[in-house]
Amino acid sequence: MGREVLKTVLQTEDTELCAAVDIQGAGQDAGLLIGSEQVGINIATNLKEALTISGAEVLVDFTGPRSVLNNVKTALEVGARPVVGTTGLSREDIEAIAALAGQKRVGCIIAPNFAIGALLMIKFASEAAKYFPNVEIIEKHHDQKLDAPSGTAIKTAEAVIEHRGDYEQGLALEEEKIPCSRGGKMPGGIRIHSVRLPGFVAQQEVIFGGAGQTLTIKHDSISRESFMPGVITAIRAVMRLEGVVYGLENLIFE
Repeated sequence: MGREVLKTVLQTEDTELCAAVDIQGAGQDAGLLIGSEQVGINIATNLKEALTISGAEVLVDFTGPRSVLNNVKTALEVGARPVVGTTGLSREDIEAIAALAGQKRVGCIIAPNFAIGALLMIKFASEAAKYFPNVEIIEKHHDQKLDAPSGTAIKTAEAVIEHRGDYEQGLALEEEKIPCSRGGKMPGGIRIHSVRLPGFVAQQEVIFGGAGQTLTIKHDSISRESFMPGVITAIRAVMRLEGVVYGLENLIFE
C-alpha cells in the first residue's frame, strides 16, 4: 500500500511527495523503490524528524496496528494532518486521536476502506438491514494482514446494527464443536468470519437471510489501485477539516 500511495501522489498534479518513512530501506530513493526514476527523496526511519524537516501538511499512514496510534499522535503534534488507512485502532484509540486533533485544531481522516465500491457495499448493507435482520459477514484478505476481523467488516457491522438495532439471531443453544467455528460475534449479534490466504487482496460478502431467500452484497478489491482514488479524495478533504472523520463515506455520501 505504501508503494501504491507513493506512485499515486507522484502522479497526481495537486499533490507533492515531501517525505517517505519506513523502518526498511533507509536511504533508498523513493522513486527507485517503486521502480521509477529517482525523485530526490530518500526513505527515512524517524517519522517526527521527517515531518518536521519536510514541512509535510498531510501524513498518509498504511503501517500496522501496533504503530499507527503513535504515528498519528506524532503527526498531530507537529501539525500534519493524518489520513489513516491502517486498521486495528480501538474505539478508545480513535477517541484519543479525536481529542488531540480537536486540541490542535487540525483535521484527521480514519478510513477502514478507501475503495468506493466497498463504501457502497456498506451503504447498501445498512439499507438492506432494515428488511433482513439476519446477517453474517465473511471477509477475506491476504495472509500478511495482521488484524482480524478487518476494519471494513467492523464498520459494516456497525452500520447494519445502527439501522436494525441489536438482534439475537440463530439458536440460543447453538454449540460450537470447535471454538470460534461460528466466527467472532460483534456486540449487537452479528457474526464475522475472517479468511487469511495468499491470493486475496481484499474481499467481503455481507449475507442476509430471510424466509425462502438470501441476499448477498459482495465487493472485491482485485488490486491495490482500487484504494487510490479514495486516498486522494481524503488527502484533499483533510485540508479543510477540523477534528476526526471516521469513514470516508461521511465525505463522499454527504
